[in-house]
Amino acid sequence: MIFDFNLGLGGVLLPLLLILAFSSLRVLREYQRGVVFQLGRFWKVKGPGLVLVIPGIQQMVRVDLRIVTMDVEPQDVISRDNVSVKVNAVVFFRVVDPQKAIIQVEDYLMATSQIAQTTLRVVLGKHELDEMLAERERLNLDVQQILDSQTDAWGIKVTNVEIKHIDLNESMVRAIARQAEAERERRAKVIHAEGEKQAAVALLEAAQMLAQQPEAMQLRYLQTMTQVAGDRASTIVFPLPMDLLGRLLDKERPVVDRR
Repeated sequence: MIFDFNLGLGGVLLPLLLILAFSSLRVLREYQRGVVFQLGRFWKVKGPGLVLVIPGIQQMVRVDLRIVTMDVEPQDVISRDNVSVKVNAVVFFRVVDPQKAIIQVEDYLMATSQIAQTTLRVVLGKHELDEMLAERERLNLDVQQILDSQTDAWGIKVTNVEIKHIDLNESMVRAIARQAEAERERRAKVIHAEGEKQAAVALLEAAQMLAQQPEAMQLRYLQTMTQVAGDRASTIVFPLPMDLLGRLLDKERPVVDRR
C-alpha cells in the first residue's frame, strides 16, 4: 500500500516538475533583451537565446532593441516673426540600455513621444518662417541633439529627426507667393541693368577702336549701307561723311602736268 502511494505521488510530481521547467524557459530573439527582477529587485539583463526564469521568484520584461519609427503629431508652432504654422515630424530612436528604459521611466515610448512634441515646438519657435523653410536640415539636427540629450537618462538613443511638413494657411501662402514674385522681378531688373552696363562698355570700347582707325570706320559705314539697302526696296538717302568724300574726290582728280 505504501509502494502504491509513493508511486502515485511520483506520478503526480513528475508532470508538475516538467510543467514548471517548461514554464520557466523563455526564448529571446537576437533583437530582444530580458530585464529580470528577482523578488522585486533588479537582477540582470539576459538574452538573446534561451533564458531560465524561476516562476514566482523572478519576473522578466522584454525590451526590443530595434529602431523605432515614431510619427510626431502635427504641432501648432508660432515662429519668431509671429507666423502660426503646423509642423509634424518623424523621430527614429532605439533602446541602448534596457535596464534604464524599464526602471527609469514608466513607458519610454509614450515619454519619448511627448518630449519630442514639446522639443519640436520649442526649437522651431526660436526661428523665423524663412529659416524653417530654407534651413530644414539644420533644424532637424538641432531637434535631434536636444532629444538625444534629454532621453539619454532613459537609455534611449535618438538617431535621427526629420521634419515632414510645414503647413501654412492660405493667406500666408499668397504672401509668400507675392514675395517670391517680387524677388524674381528684382533679379530680372538687376540682370537687365547688368546687361545694359556690359553692352555700354562694349560699345564704348568699339567706338574707341573705330576712332583710332578711320579706315575701319569707313568700312563699317559702307557695310551698314549695304545691309540697309538689301533689307528695303525703297530709296534711302544716307549722309556721306565729308572726310570720306574728300578722299574720294582726291582720288578722282586728274593729275596736271605743269612742266
